Amino acid sequence: MSGLATRLYKGQAGLNIVGRRKIWFTVTAVAMLIALTSFLARGFTLGIEFSGGNEFQVPASVGTIQHAEETVQRVLDEVPNPDGETLHLASTQQVGGGEGTYLLRTSEMEPEQSEAVKERLVEAFGIPASEISNSRVSGAWGAQVTERALLGLVIFIGVVMLYLVVRFEWRMAVAAVSSLLFDLVITAGVYSLVGFEITPSTIIGFLTILGFALYDVVVVFDKVQENTRGITASSTQTYSEAANLAVNQTIMRSINTGLVALLPVGGLLFIGAGLLGAGTLRDLGLVLFVGMGLGVYSSIFFATPVLTTLKGYEPKYQAHTQRVLARRAAIARGDVAPKATRSPKQPTPEEPRDEAEVAALAGAAPKVGARPTAKRPSGNRGGRSGSRPRGGKRR
Repeated sequence: MSGLATRLYKGQAGLNIVGRRKIWFTVTAVAMLIALTSFLARGFTLGIEFSGGNEFQVPASVGTIQHAEETVQRVLDEVPNPDGETLHLASTQQVGGGEGTYLLRTSEMEPEQSEAVKERLVEAFGIPASEISNSRVSGAWGAQVTERALLGLVIFIGVVMLYLVVRFEWRMAVAAVSSLLFDLVITAGVYSLVGFEITPSTIIGFLTILGFALYDVVVVFDKVQENTRGITASSTQTYSEAANLAVNQTIMRSINTGLVALLPVGGLLFIGAGLLGAGTLRDLGLVLFVGMGLGVYSSIFFATPVLTTLKGYEPKYQAHTQRVLARRAAIARGDVAPKATRSPKQPTPEEPRDEAEVAALAGAAPKVGARPTAKRPSGNRGGRSGSRPRGGKRR
């Protein structure tokens, strides 16, 4: 018996994915509810580009990153704030490996406060002032980036809808866009739940995963369209069963595509950001890793089940499904006989059975010992031969 991997590669695993769509819809609904609840309760951890603030860079030679964080927070607590709000440290990351620098981002402060913080950091770390740089970032730039990203998202979805309607049909377009929105919402929910920082690189990653998820869905839908073309003329398979077969035939392609895409992204995230300490790679690699993984899931367990659900509301496919189920029930009762299949070993009336005749038709010499077939004499009526036997006498 072949293993599961072999049957998956051949599309013969027979996984009932579409038939169990209520399970996948329940899982999707629960995940969406958790994500939306996190949006309202926790919100997002916005980077300095979106919330505004100040940024300090100190060399990594001052000590561990934890020591740098504690020192900066202590200095911020000592600096007076006219607004009455306490200054706080927003995020810290190491830029570059080995003897790199620490990038410490704080809440927004006035220029006088920023200079006071820098002077106290020089005293606390015991390094020259030239080795500490500070800058101020306005949140207006991040708001502009967000506005442009949302505009790009709307245009992208509109173009995708138009393409899928022309290439397939409007139901496939709705199912594909639904899976794209699912990927975006769940990825954003992960950021909200875990508290990952939203940066411009994160926004770029959100737009990037849309193309990957769309490609995977189009591959599956192309196979669905191939399997269901003219299906209403047959009474042996429903639309849902043909769509489920298409998912089984493309599931390994989706998994392989996802693995091939996740390997370099995983290297970017775990090696580049984790081992080498490139913090900017973490922001981009994290959203790509989460979004691409969800793209593989949605193309298999969400997009096609949504499509079959929409198709189930069409009267044409409802009647076809009832006809297929009614025929199967009649076969089970014995009222209708299934199509008979002739055994390949059973000879047909046209097949010769005499060895000599087989040899003659094949143009080959008869076997040794086989009796040759007699030839009918010709050239004389009544079956008489035109020649006399040798030595015969005339009567």
